Amino acid sequence: MPVPVERGKHTRSLLRDQAYVSIRDAIVNGTLAPGEKLRDPELEEWLGISRTPIREALARLEVAGLVHTVPGRSTVVSSIEHQAVSNAQSVAAAMHALAVRTAVPLMGERDFEEMERANRQFAEALSLGDAEAAMRSDSEFHRVAVVASENDVIGQVLEQVTPVLRRLEHLRFSSLSARESIAQHEQIIELCRQGDADAAAEATERNWQTLSRLAAECKEADISRTAKS
Repeated sequence: MPVPVERGKHTRSLLRDQAYVSIRDAIVNGTLAPGEKLRDPELEEWLGISRTPIREALARLEVAGLVHTVPGRSTVVSSIEHQAVSNAQSVAAAMHALAVRTAVPLMGERDFEEMERANRQFAEALSLGDAEAAMRSDSEFHRVAVVASENDVIGQVLEQVTPVLRRLEHLRFSSLSARESIAQHEQIIELCRQGDADAAAEATERNWQTLSRLAAECKEADISRTAKS
């Protein structure tokens, strides 16, 4: 077959993905605060990679709403805006509910055990005040149904909207108010085990809608100050 002219495509893709994850996580945990300028030379030094994969990662982060680029001027970390969070939260809640509704007839005991394990790790992380570990465990919990749904489009949509929500979740998972999610997760698991797809989907949507309360309570300036502290 004809061999494409392009060389090293997979290597560059890997670097781009690694840069995306590193910058994304730094924004989510507040290391890179809202309004902070992202300069290529500083990012190159920090990440130890060239400008091309960094620019590709920044383009992806802009689609996710985490950075804002002014062509020919600068790239800055986006502020946490109530409307953007509200929009992302609505889509995420609907997508996770769809994933669960679709997945329940396809799920087995191994899936339920994975959800239980992730929820135990989530509870432990909250007890330790480890917001980043709590977010990882929460992601693993919800990922079980997304994978089991066998619908790749759901995962693609969630990849786009979830990063904005994770910034808010980092604040929530740093406090004890997030402990209500432990019981909500347990309810979701039990409903999935019972094979009640509709009830499990509704419980999942309620779980994701808890973020809307925090979004409504926090003004943009307050969130920005908290992220910097």
